[in-house]
Amino acid sequence: MFDQPTATTEYIAVDTETNGLSGDRCELTEIGAVLVGGGELHEEWDSLVSVATPLGRGIQRFTGISQEMVNGAPPLEEVLPRLEKMLRGRVLVAHNARFDVRVLRQAFARAALQWPDPPVICTVQMARRFAPLQQKRGLARLAGALGVEVHEVHRALPDARTCAQVFCALFGRLCANAPTIGDALNLLGARKVRARPPSVPNRPRGERPHLAALPHEPGVYIFRDADGKPLYVGKSVDLRVRARSHFTSGASWTQQAEHVDHTVTESELGALLLEDRLIKALKPPGNVRGKADPDGYVYIRCRLDIPFPILEVAREPAAGHAVCVGPVRGRAAAAELVEQLNSLFGLRHCGRSMPRREHPSAYGQMGRCLSPCLNDLDPNVYRERLDAALRLFVGRSGGEALLARVDEQIAEASAAQRYERAAWLARRRERLESLLARLGGVLRAIHTGARLVLAPHPEKRGRFDAIWIAGGRVVDWGAVDGSSLVARSARAFAEAPPAGRLGGWMPAEAVAEARLVGWWIVANSPPALELSASVGGAQIDRFLARNGINGSSREGERLASGVA
Repeated sequence: MFDQPTATTEYIAVDTETNGLSGDRCELTEIGAVLVGGGELHEEWDSLVSVATPLGRGIQRFTGISQEMVNGAPPLEEVLPRLEKMLRGRVLVAHNARFDVRVLRQAFARAALQWPDPPVICTVQMARRFAPLQQKRGLARLAGALGVEVHEVHRALPDARTCAQVFCALFGRLCANAPTIGDALNLLGARKVRARPPSVPNRPRGERPHLAALPHEPGVYIFRDADGKPLYVGKSVDLRVRARSHFTSGASWTQQAEHVDHTVTESELGALLLEDRLIKALKPPGNVRGKADPDGYVYIRCRLDIPFPILEVAREPAAGHAVCVGPVRGRAAAAELVEQLNSLFGLRHCGRSMPRREHPSAYGQMGRCLSPCLNDLDPNVYRERLDAALRLFVGRSGGEALLARVDEQIAEASAAQRYERAAWLARRRERLESLLARLGGVLRAIHTGARLVLAPHPEKRGRFDAIWIAGGRVVDWGAVDGSSLVARSARAFAEAPPAGRLGGWMPAEAVAEARLVGWWIVANSPPALELSASVGGAQIDRFLARNGINGSSREGERLASGVA
């Protein structure tokens, strides 16, 4: 039962009403149950129960259950078997479940029936874990805070229905943090839990690792268990605040966390880089996937591993030998730009697996495709056209170069008195200009050149992480250190492809990091310095001074010249 998936298990939300007496004199007067499956309410059932002790006036006014109502109700021996049947193979859910379970246990014992002992989930514990800001956790108050309408209270079936709706409101968060019923019981502090590994101490609930040593700085933290094994790697621009928040999120790994390590970085980008590398190296179980997924940013790329390569739009750069342009924001705009380039240069509009045709496609008939699908085209002719299109994005601003290329074609068509083509190209240029304005990003091949990027501290001026990017990859990074900037810049430039080379090589393991860094740079526009063989200490000093950083790179320049 405890290994069943939380999302697909069935639950019975139960509420009981009693005669209001305590101890052995407490008797069940009404029971309500609602079947919950897949986060939705299904079958409902309720029944009054006869009692041996007359009901007091106070409890009759409180619940609305009169003595006459229970006098004609069936006894426990007839009511409880129906509940026992409903609970088979299901999880019992109740609000303040300890009270309801005690009442039901006592009723089963009084009726000489065996208590089915199902796993129990309490919606109060769920609220404490998943809605920590809601201080009032009475059923009606909690339901109102979660947007659940309450029409009737203190009757078994309406309260059971409200409990089921509260459970459904928090069900998605429970499934996200507890894959199985055992995980859910462990997370919520229930009694029936799977056995803990012997290395994990059973400490009091609410106790957590000592977090006071974490600074209010950007960086990365690692939560570990008692044996030092990593449980979760996270990053934040405020380490202490973010680390504390995990203990109100309901994550299952927090129950095992005993220690926390941290590393301070100078910037958010430095924290993103370090987090990504630590997750790949440590593979902590709490990290289901990487962070900072840059939704909306795409690349225009061309993989140069087939005879007739195509331009395509993808969420990440291509591994291997390719030309990748971006990142740019907006898949639709990027796809339209690819279509424009294909038509201007006569490139293929079909996919990588080129179909063989007996007749040209519609694009070929309009003169907008060289039609290599006819199997009679020299690959070198196609490659010349492709190279002409790709060179627009190598070593310069692709948008300006593309518009300049169209202007040249308009001038050529006008000089040849091909006025219809010139008019068509003029309309195409207007559309391209509008399209380029929509594309937020850099229309430049990522393998082009090398750069020194300064990622600023989120709050404190003059503090930066230095990031060296060559060939589209992060080849070095760390806090700004004037004594080594020149030497490290020279090494980064040496790793960049030669100027003008069409295409770069991206290792598969570097793709995710290149995408993360490219997205962050486009989104934040940090200071950047293009590196070349002539960039030395003086240029770097001026670059640092423009961004409020004092210090000299002379020592690094001497080190660089010594290495050379």
